[in-house]
Amino acid sequence: MHCHDHHTGLIPFIMQNCDGYRNLSSVPVVFTIHNERYQGVFPWTMHYLLPQFDSWKAGMLDWSNMINPLASAIKCSWKVTTVSPSYMEELKYNSVGLEALFHQENHKCIGILNGIDNEVWDPATDSYLAHHLEENIDDFKDKNKAVLLQGTQLDPELPLVAFIGRFAGEKGADLLPGIIEESLRRDLPLNFVVLGTGDKWVEHQIGILAYHRPDRVAAMITYSEEVSHKIYAGADFLIMPSRVEPCGLNQMYAMRYGTIPIVHNLGGLKDSVTYFDGDNGTGLKFNGLDFYHIFEEFQRALYLHGAKKLLTTARNNGIAADFSWVKSAGQYMDIYNAVTGR
Repeated sequence: MHCHDHHTGLIPFIMQNCDGYRNLSSVPVVFTIHNERYQGVFPWTMHYLLPQFDSWKAGMLDWSNMINPLASAIKCSWKVTTVSPSYMEELKYNSVGLEALFHQENHKCIGILNGIDNEVWDPATDSYLAHHLEENIDDFKDKNKAVLLQGTQLDPELPLVAFIGRFAGEKGADLLPGIIEESLRRDLPLNFVVLGTGDKWVEHQIGILAYHRPDRVAAMITYSEEVSHKIYAGADFLIMPSRVEPCGLNQMYAMRYGTIPIVHNLGGLKDSVTYFDGDNGTGLKFNGLDFYHIFEEFQRALYLHGAKKLLTTARNNGIAADFSWVKSAGQYMDIYNAVTGR
């Protein structure tokens, strides 16, 4: 049995400890955590909702005097995985109260980086794109940027920085209006395109910026799969100022399309993006979530955009990176074989 997140967190306990499910007690259970901040906690006064179990087993459900499905799954599962190795390490020091539990159960924990579907996200065949990748990555980017910017006032000669995703605190979306406003105040030669929805304050602030500076900011306050593909193909850089990023897929999509990620160096972003040094690497990373560190990487992005050979190298490095599910699936097969004794 392979369970995911708190929504299925009580299944391992039920299989092993509830009277009506004893025949499942020997079935191995693997549990994967995609986001530990959602734990499904509820009070002991609601224990009657569970199938009958021996009261002395209550400790396998309890964490901080509450029934905690996520904590219970960590205790009861044979193996526990997260969606990136660095995220697993971070949970030992920042997991909304479960730090001691992750240290205690460390022997059965492993991080496996998520993958992406290379057939859906293929710049050579993507049906959403007007121009497909053939041999020349720079030609591919220029043509798709021209299509993306149709109907806007943005200058295609300027580097285009994109944000795609939920306007949520864990994504650092609340920092985005300030990042754009400060960039405009410093008169950095950057354009911004934003696609997303969520926090109403962020939506409002991004809308104001796009209204007052249509020559530098384009905003689409919505969710659109088609537009996201076009942005990945047409943008030069992707900004991800995440506070928490268990894995992150946007940076993988971006690299697949030759867009260079600028990311906060944590979680799956740390594992999937390597710093571009002029020859090797796929993106830019900042270690502090503040304007100083972010704008330091913006300056490097501007230099990179002006150095065409370096820009081409970084783009090609990103395209060459392998984020398919093949490697990840192999690691999961190793875990399945280990817990089943095969």
